[in-house]
Amino acid sequence: MKALAVSDTVAVIGAGTMGAGIAQVAAAAGHPVLLHDAESGAVKRGIERTAAGLRKLVERGRTTAGEVDALLARIRPAADLAALAPARLVIEAIVERLDVKQSVFRELERVCAERTILASNTSSISVTAIAAGLARPGNVVGMHFFNPAPIMKLVEIISGIATDPAVAGCVHATSQAWGKQPVYARSTPGFIVNRIARPFYGESLRMLAEGTAGATTIDTVLRDCGGFRMGPFELMDLIGIDVNFMVTKSVYEAYFQDPKYRPSLIQQEMVNAGYFGRKSGRGFYRYDAQEPAPAIPIVAPQALAGSVTVHGSLGPAEPLATALESRIGATRNGGDGFIHAPGVVVALTDGRTATRRSADESIADLVLFDLALDYGTTPRIVLAAADQASQAARDSAAALFQALGKQVTYVDDTAGMILMRILATLANEAADAVGQGVCTPADADTAMLFGVNYPRGPMDWADSVGLARLDEVLANLGAALGTDRYRASALLRRRVAAQRGFLA
Repeated sequence: MKALAVSDTVAVIGAGTMGAGIAQVAAAAGHPVLLHDAESGAVKRGIERTAAGLRKLVERGRTTAGEVDALLARIRPAADLAALAPARLVIEAIVERLDVKQSVFRELERVCAERTILASNTSSISVTAIAAGLARPGNVVGMHFFNPAPIMKLVEIISGIATDPAVAGCVHATSQAWGKQPVYARSTPGFIVNRIARPFYGESLRMLAEGTAGATTIDTVLRDCGGFRMGPFELMDLIGIDVNFMVTKSVYEAYFQDPKYRPSLIQQEMVNAGYFGRKSGRGFYRYDAQEPAPAIPIVAPQALAGSVTVHGSLGPAEPLATALESRIGATRNGGDGFIHAPGVVVALTDGRTATRRSADESIADLVLFDLALDYGTTPRIVLAAADQASQAARDSAAALFQALGKQVTYVDDTAGMILMRILATLANEAADAVGQGVCTPADADTAMLFGVNYPRGPMDWADSVGLARLDEVLANLGAALGTDRYRASALLRRRVAAQRGFLA
C-alpha cells in the first residue's frame, strides 16, 4: 500500500499532549498540518508547548533553529471542523467517549472528501463501534500512538469489522514513512499492547497479595533478572494507579469478566485511598517524603563446601551449568535437570511450589531458582526453598550461586516464582491474541518492544525458553492457583504438539 504523499494535508483534532505530539510527527515528515481543538486557546497552547520542546532540542544540538521554524510553519490552527475539509487524513485525539467520537466523525464525513481517511487515536474504544452508523465506515481506522508521540516508535493500526484493508494499509505505510514501527491489529479490547501487558501488572499484584515478596523486591527482580526498564509497581506509580486500574477494569468487563483479567483488590484499595502514584505523592512508593524504599533482601555470603554435579540439561538455564563447570569445577552427567550441591538439590522452577515438588519427587532439601533473561549477565538469582528444606540446604543453595558472583535473594515459596510466572502468562496472552487473529506473532513482539520497551518480545522469549516448558508451567500454575486464569492458549498447545516455536 502507498503512503500519503508529503503534499497531502493531515488534520489532527485535539491539541493536548497527545494531539499536539501527533501534529508534530506529521509536520516533521513534511505534511501541511491542520490542528483543531474545541477548547478556546488550546491550539495556541499546544503549538507553544511543541515549540518549547523543539527549542530544547536545538539547545542540545539535535536539530537546528531553521528546521524547527520550518516544522512549526507547517502546523496551522483550524477554527472549526469545517476548516479540516482539505485533509486527506484526519486523526482524532480527543476524550475517550464513544458518543463524542461518533459525533465528530459524523461531522467530518459531512465536510471532508469521500476518500478522506478518518483515524482514531483511541486506546480502548472499539473501532468497529466508532464507525457504526457512518456513511463510509470503511474509511475509519484506529491509529493508536503511544505517549510521547514524537519519541515512542509504536503505532497500532487497528481495523474494525468494516475497515477497508486499503485504508489500513495506507495508514500503516504512512506511519512507516513517519519513522514509526506500525503493527496491524484487529479491533478487540486492549488491542495488542494493553491486552498482552495485563499479566505484567496483574500477576505482580497477585504475587504481592500472596506474600511472595514486597513491591520493591518484585520490581528489582524484574529489572535485574528480566531486563525490564521498570518494575510493574514503579510503572503503575508512573502511569497512575487509578489509570492502570481503570484500564484493567475496562478489559475485564470487555471480556465478560474472564478470570484472566480480574482486577486486584490491592489496586482498588490504593485507588480508594487516593494513592495514585507519583501524581499524588504516594503509591506503592512514597514521593512526598524522603523515605528510602525498603531494602531488597540479600543472602549474606555463604561458603560452598564440597563438590557440585549438574545432572542433565538445565534448558534455558544451561549457561549456569557452563559457568559452574568453568568457575568451580562442577562435573556433568546424565539426568533430569537438577544441580546437586552439598546438602541440597537445586532446580529451575517448573511452576510448582518447591514444597509441592519436594513432596512429589521425594526430595526433602529442594531449592528452586527462577528464570533469568540472561544467566550470564544477571546480577541476581532468585531462590525459593521447600518448607521441608533445612537451613543448611538454603545456605548451600545460596553459596552455589554466590560462587558465580551473583547476589542471592530468597522469596516465599509461590507457584511459578516471579519472572517465570510473568513470562509464562505474558507469552500465553500473546499467543491467545495471535490465535484469535488480533495480530501476527511478529507484530505482537514488535508492539511490546516498541510500545512498552520490553527487553525481548514475548513470542521470541517464549521460543527461547521452550513452549513445552511454558505449557508445563501454566498447567502447574493452574493446579495451584486456578485453572481458568492460567489456561493455556490453544495456539500454544498446537505449537507444542507440532514441536514448533511461535516464530518458526
